[in-house]
Amino acid sequence: MEKPKKAERKLNKVEVWLNDHLVRVPVMQKILFVHNLSIMVKAGLSIVDGLRIMSEQVENKRLKTVIGEIKGLVEKGQQLSEALSNFPQVFPPIYVSMIGAGETAGKMEEALTQVSDQMKKSHELTAHIKGALIYPAVVLTAMGGIAIEMVVFVLPKILGMFEELHAELPLSTRVLIFIVNSVQHYGFYIAAGITAFVFLCIWLMKKPKIRSAVHGFLLILPIIGLVIKKINIARFTLTLSSLLQSAIPIIDAVKITAGVEGNVKYRDSLLAASESLKKGEALSDALARTPKLFTPMVVQMIMVGEQSGEVENMLKELAEYYSNEVDMTMKNFSTIIEPILILLLGVGVAGIAVSVIMPIYSLTESF
Repeated sequence: MEKPKKAERKLNKVEVWLNDHLVRVPVMQKILFVHNLSIMVKAGLSIVDGLRIMSEQVENKRLKTVIGEIKGLVEKGQQLSEALSNFPQVFPPIYVSMIGAGETAGKMEEALTQVSDQMKKSHELTAHIKGALIYPAVVLTAMGGIAIEMVVFVLPKILGMFEELHAELPLSTRVLIFIVNSVQHYGFYIAAGITAFVFLCIWLMKKPKIRSAVHGFLLILPIIGLVIKKINIARFTLTLSSLLQSAIPIIDAVKITAGVEGNVKYRDSLLAASESLKKGEALSDALARTPKLFTPMVVQMIMVGEQSGEVENMLKELAEYYSNEVDMTMKNFSTIIEPILILLLGVGVAGIAVSVIMPIYSLTESF
């Protein structure tokens, strides 16, 4: 006789909350899910059958659970977009809207393909940005670790000798001794203060006015500002072109696009543009009001697209151009920032070396 299968344990409320908010689904898993679902629909399978097959094949437990719940909602009569909208942390509104537009137009296959392509392009853009930040992050972390090791373990033994001699020390040496002594005696309080400061900054960044001011300041920085502008314009053109190709009305498309922008200034500008579109104003005219955010080339090409009735194609060309720009900028980012990191490292090492060597040199001269 076969042993009876054990009933699956139901998650309690705490486990459900943790699963919904802390367990993330990798982007590549979501891309594969949408891509494979589009292939199954093209092959003639129903959405329910496609979801059932995908729920059995997916390895990620969080995504497997979500797909199972989506399948149950679709079986009860909901549209796929309605079912997906119940899981905004897994499927953002932009993809739900694109699938909803495909359902309305009777082009589910094309909608799923477009969503898959959009997810791939967004992932590639994000991957280029993260990849460029790995090098400086590793170097800064190593510099911080070495500095802490020097201050905690190495310098106290060397500088203690100078204090015992009661000789007149240079200013740089006195500053270094003060830092070392502070870390030794008040290290816990310093660490607690730094942690509290970080949490305070995170809390302040949630305030709309402060967040807007900080994002505005970042845009005027020499190198970082240019990179942020290119990234946000790339996301804007890439997302809006995909939404318009999905036959989503331009007002709704611009509003949805505002939600994917990382910089608040761009987000507010696009929300204002969507309100202007409701009044019958052209998108190019609305964007022209913020020349510091949207370059003349972007405004002019959108204007040409509006006049020729090919806004989607113009946005697609702009998306390719700015995506390539971001790619090239991120590839050169390490080259640009490397001299700055070397300079900082050199200044730090030189400062410590001078602070240690100068007193030794003075002492040798006195004998």
